[in-house]
Amino acid sequence: MMYKNWHGTMPDILHTVQNLGYKIFTTEDFDLNIVGVRSSNRRPGFFDDMIVVCYKSNSDWIEERYKATTDPSMEQHRDPDNPKGVAVLKPGQYRGVYKIDKHAGKYQALCQRGAEVTVYRDNNRDERTDYINEESGYFGINLHRAHQTQIVHSTQYFSHGCQVIQNPADFARLMGLAFLQIGIGYDSFTYTLIESKDMEL
Repeated sequence: MMYKNWHGTMPDILHTVQNLGYKIFTTEDFDLNIVGVRSSNRRPGFFDDMIVVCYKSNSDWIEERYKATTDPSMEQHRDPDNPKGVAVLKPGQYRGVYKIDKHAGKYQALCQRGAEVTVYRDNNRDERTDYINEESGYFGINLHRAHQTQIVHSTQYFSHGCQVIQNPADFARLMGLAFLQIGIGYDSFTYTLIESKDMEL
């Protein structure tokens, strides 16, 4: 995890999100801005993306970055669960999309319960992510962890299209922040997915 206290200055990534025309949350402590950043690498199977969480705490801006994947695994690309193709979340902002619930009925995570998302259906079964064939709906595109106790380096068993944090300690940290947000009265979470090239804006 990367942790940075920006003090009274808003983190750069929130300026990027704002410049892309998306909503940011700036008023209350622990009103979370959750941003996925997808790398330019279109070969799946790696934790080469990141989940960034920005929030205020005692009027200081805090930024935390966690290694993650925003793509389905190589195995899902080769043999997708859905005949339409593997689901690759399209960049955009999904307002109120997540609520805390059980991922696959097993453990608490941020689960797609509040809004539709748009995915690409990559169905050519090769080893490269293709941004084609859009579909919108409820597909269970959750934000969860990989292994329960270990830091793994392959997304093989953990990503069917969800947003997956590599380190279980980082995920536990995120969930702790999520419960702090619930404590101020907001039980839904907005998720914004951008691309690494957007950071250059």
